[in-house]
Order: sequence, then C-alpha cells, then structure tokens
Amino acid sequence: MMGFATAQPILLTSHQPMTIKRILLKLSGEALMGPDAFGYHADTMAGMVAQIKEVVDLGVQVGIVVGGGNLFRGATGALSGMDRATADSMGMLATVMNALALKDGLMAAGVAARVQTAVTIAHVGEPFERDSAVRHLEAGRVVIFGGGTGNPFFTTDTASALRGAEIGADLMLKATKVDGVYTADPKKDPMATRYEQLTFDEAIARNLGVLDTAAFALCREQKLPLCVFSIFKPGALRRVVLGEAEGTRVTL
Repeated sequence: MMGFATAQPILLTSHQPMTIKRILLKLSGEALMGPDAFGYHADTMAGMVAQIKEVVDLGVQVGIVVGGGNLFRGATGALSGMDRATADSMGMLATVMNALALKDGLMAAGVAARVQTAVTIAHVGEPFERDSAVRHLEAGRVVIFGGGTGNPFFTTDTASALRGAEIGADLMLKATKVDGVYTADPKKDPMATRYEQLTFDEAIARNLGVLDTAAFALCREQKLPLCVFSIFKPGALRRVVLGEAEGTRVTL
C-alpha cells in the first residue's frame, strides 16, 4: 500500500485558497493518438504517464476519465446511419480499451492503477462503485474510469463531471491540445485570445464549446472547479495542481 505525502496548499484563485487532495483528469481519446491518425502514439502516451506520475508523487489522488475518439466515436457512427444508442455503446467500449492501455502504461512506470467501468465486462475491469473507487484513491492508486456514464447520449465530458462529483474531487482538469479556453479557435483566428479565468455562467452563455453544457452545469451545481490546459506542455499538469498560472480556470 502506497503512502501519501501531504498535499501542498495552492491558491486556486486570488481569493480562494484550496488544498488539492484529489483531482479528476479528463483525457480525450484523440490526445492518445499524438500525431497519428488512429490508435496510440507511444511517445505521447509515455509523456502523459510521466505527467500523471509527477502529480501522484506529490501525494495527490488521481481519478481519470478517458474518451474513445482515437478508436470510435458514437456520434460519428450515428451520422453514418448507425442507431445512436448502438453507436454510443461501441464508443463506451472504446473508452474501456483506452482505460486498459493507460493502466498498462502507468503500471509499467511504477504507478499503481485500477480500471473501473460503467459497463460490466468480466475480467477486464472492476464495475464502477463509488466507495471502492474512493478506497483505491486513498490507498494511492490511480483509478481510470471507462465506459462513460454507462448510458448512450451522454459524453465523456459529462461522465468526467459526474465521476468528479461522485469521488469528491477538489478540481476537474480537462486536458486538451491547446493551452486553455480561447475567444475563438486559435488555429483559425490569429486574433483569438486566451481566457485566464471564467465563471461557469460565462462559459455557458458564450457557448465556448470546450465542455458540453451538461458537464458545465453539473460542475457549477456541484461547485466543482475546472481547469482547461494543454497536456502536451511538459509539466503542465503539475503546474495546474500547484496553482501556477497554467490554462484557463472556470469557477463559480
């Protein structure tokens, strides 16, 4: 059983001191591809595992929700004529595959990890159970949540907000390819500027699209602060957890 160092107090905002003990990290399936068009990119996966290990070594408890877009996207399948519920079920299975791949990478790096799934698959992962997940976290194990919410029509963003609330996370982090939330797509608009901080109401009203509305609303309702940052910047995850200026903070 792994021990924990004391989590370091950080300043989430200039007026809200907060000790980060437990986080929920949302990783997209697309992020696992790195520069590839499909599947997994070994160096990219290794970089993500290294960042997660840095945070675990600080004594922070880490839960992860991973998407499945590198293997299959339910919405895309539905657009091609497949029944949406069937397509979403396939997407859930893709997230379980990604959870297993991430667990394998963490274990190889010496980080204890468990997979819990919202869809029951014997001998692959534990069925999701809140109390069990919390016990794993308190024992120093990273818990990777696969299978989304276990229901069609809900995104893994919503699953992240749900799991974050259920495990009592102090902060939800959405890892993306860009270093925060911008006024417009920075790849298309050179005049786009990054928000350092937003409220949930502002993010919803401006339809910024970095998180779906249901996930934003759930975070707001549960008073679960959010940070959007780039997982491709070395050390970015650690800087976010330590309260340094990284990404965009979304709070009440």
